[in-house]
Amino acid sequence: MAGPICCDTSFLFSLYGRDAHTPRAAAEVVRLGLPLTITVLGEYELLNAVRFAEFRGALTATGVATIIAAFEADLAAGRLVIERSNLAQIVSEAKRLSTLHTTAGGHRSFDLLHVATAVHLKADVFHTFDGNQRLLAQAAGLKVRP
Repeated sequence: MAGPICCDTSFLFSLYGRDAHTPRAAAEVVRLGLPLTITVLGEYELLNAVRFAEFRGALTATGVATIIAAFEADLAAGRLVIERSNLAQIVSEAKRLSTLHTTAGGHRSFDLLHVATAVHLKADVFHTFDGNQRLLAQAAGLKVRP
């Protein structure tokens, strides 16, 4: 059985918001034709990133509400799946990745958690627009797109 298709917040933010990567994110989702998998940590980080964008003035309250509504609609329709995983196991994998890669690559905690989640779930593909996280995911043995 194939593993899930995982993604990070940079990919989700581009998919639901409007930035330079939005066309590529949308095309990738159409190409896949499969649901994307995130964890509750990914859900939390996306929703916080959207609200933080409003704080910074990059999004309006209406824009935030639109993004959250689209995200929730995709959850309800099954286009996006929240995997309920054992957080202790994910953190353990993130610690392992940190030990192996952070000193040389400068990886942030949430980047490690996203990649650790994909490794833990035995993902087929990991989607990110974050260049440093891409390197980490590749080093962890994941196929990375787009």
